[in-house]
Amino acid sequence: MFARSLLGFVTVAALAIVSNAAANQLQQLFNFGSNPTNVGIYLYRPTNVAASPALIVAMHYCGGTAQAYFTGTQYANLADQRGFLVIYPDAPDSGNCWDVHSNATLTHNAGGDSLGIVSAVRYAISTYNVDPNRVFATGLSSGAMMTNVLAGAYPDVFKACSAFAGVPYGCFAGPDMWNSACASGTLSKTAQQWGDLVRSGYPGYSGARPKMQIWQGTLDTTLNYNNFAEGIKQWTNVFGYSTNPTSVTSNSPLPNWTRSVYGPNFQAISAAGVDHNIPTQENDVLAW
Repeated sequence: MFARSLLGFVTVAALAIVSNAAANQLQQLFNFGSNPTNVGIYLYRPTNVAASPALIVAMHYCGGTAQAYFTGTQYANLADQRGFLVIYPDAPDSGNCWDVHSNATLTHNAGGDSLGIVSAVRYAISTYNVDPNRVFATGLSSGAMMTNVLAGAYPDVFKACSAFAGVPYGCFAGPDMWNSACASGTLSKTAQQWGDLVRSGYPGYSGARPKMQIWQGTLDTTLNYNNFAEGIKQWTNVFGYSTNPTSVTSNSPLPNWTRSVYGPNFQAISAAGVDHNIPTQENDVLAW
């Protein structure tokens, strides 16, 4: 089942055809702190780095790599223009998928892939003078699932997150890398239950939580579109918003895409007629 499902993720590699005109190349980081699963960490530094730069963690899809996400998205190009840093993590799993299922990765400072990524962020803050109030996470497919994990387990580290074609935090929880019930869209919880899962990621935490933005295509069958509604239930509960949006904008940011805003810290964009290969909207991510 996992191998067959993986093929659905790998189709996202078709997105890695965008021409990347970034001025510099990736630099692999070593000895950056606790990294129990040996996540690979690659840093993009533009030629002209801003004073106290922002940092974006950009996470690849299942079957992808840090290098593929670097060349297949425009974050590095935008970093050249704006002077921020980008960390591209590389999943250690043999199928290049992120661990978004183990209790360790879902829990603050408990281990898993999430801790390796956060260790790199903490290293960047101390080593490259990154502004800790401008640390952001984004990802596609498996990377979107990790974006949700980071938002839940490390709300003290990230200020805003944007997840393309993912699933709610904790949806894949369990003993295996692949969760058929979640992926097929048959796993449903109440808003309170989904919100409680997020709050369990960092027990006792009462501080601010990162703004959250989720994107999904209505024809997504790899990670069923039903997960979009479950994600809305989750994050509206976390922020104390109604599940009814305060505003709905058609054709935003593209024709037949609909942006629903639930409050200043959460919005959800539905892409009509789009499958799992949802085009990443880098400029919109940066604006968020």
